[in-house]
Amino acid sequence: MTNPGLEGVVVADTQISEVDGERGRLVIAGADVEQLAGAATFEATARRVLAAGGADPVVATPIDNAAFGAARAAAWELLPRLGDALDHADAMDALRTGLAHLRPGPTDAGGDLAAAMSAIGAAPVVVAAWSRRRAGQAPVAPDPALGHAADYLRMTLGRPGDAASVRALDAYLVTVIDHAMCASTFTARVIASTASDLISALVGAVGALKGPLHGGAPGPVLDMLDAIGAPDRAEAWLLGELAAGRRIMGMGHRVYRVRDPRAAVLEEAVRPLASPRLELARAVERAAAKILHERKPDRPLAANVEFYTAVLLDAVGLPREQFSATFAVSRVAGWAAHVLEQRRTGRLIRPASRYIGAMP
Repeated sequence: MTNPGLEGVVVADTQISEVDGERGRLVIAGADVEQLAGAATFEATARRVLAAGGADPVVATPIDNAAFGAARAAAWELLPRLGDALDHADAMDALRTGLAHLRPGPTDAGGDLAAAMSAIGAAPVVVAAWSRRRAGQAPVAPDPALGHAADYLRMTLGRPGDAASVRALDAYLVTVIDHAMCASTFTARVIASTASDLISALVGAVGALKGPLHGGAPGPVLDMLDAIGAPDRAEAWLLGELAAGRRIMGMGHRVYRVRDPRAAVLEEAVRPLASPRLELARAVERAAAKILHERKPDRPLAANVEFYTAVLLDAVGLPREQFSATFAVSRVAGWAAHVLEQRRTGRLIRPASRYIGAMP
């Protein structure tokens, strides 16, 4: 008997997000992703997913805009106690280590929400500080009065980002805040189901996202665009990659059978930035979709979220080594919401396995 694995198996009921792979639709706590991106801030969307996960509005920890700024300020005070976390060669390793230093608090509604806010505030501070350290520059202290996206960009660049870049980055953080039961979210929920603390669940989720099969393609998409260089070279270059047995970065998704709706959102979000890579990316996407359809007509392979993530994050000024960790800066809010929701079920997630070894 073959082992079908767990793909497609329902392991939880959720009110946080829904992915419709056949129709190319992503619903985040009752709103289409296209509705939220560009209209709602990251803070508003984080409140939305946390509330969907079960954050109690009467607990002592507030989740207003000032709370996000205060969480970043508190994380700044933690930086001197992170040891060699910022010396890691990989931003995801720095983020994992930084989050592991947070105090988990009690595993109840108030404790979990307080820990969630600490982690949401710490993620941009740690990643921006890592990026500055890597560039041989001093970390920049957060400005609690700014929005999450604006402050993250400022802490990375060492100067305020322009309004268009802040809007684009905010739209990106909203777009990737949650995506149903992906590998990292499942990891967080499994850890939470053991009655472990929220910080441990988030650290585990970062470890899952670090894997190149889950969160590691935005940087390579940019490498691909640089290698192609011009729209008229796209088809020949892509055919050469396929002939060499290599995959096309940013194309195809395990769930979506059509174009990832987040790709459309980010393509639109990057348009006001006048990125010289945008037209190249569009040309490469068209060529890749055509070639892949001809080669594999029975296997839908369209642009996924990482395709235009690369163009957007590059256009706002973030280095490509920071791309995957920037994804986590947003997704930490979604993971935290899932931990809150899983906690309410009180059930251990214990999948079965099928033994295929020798019998005694």
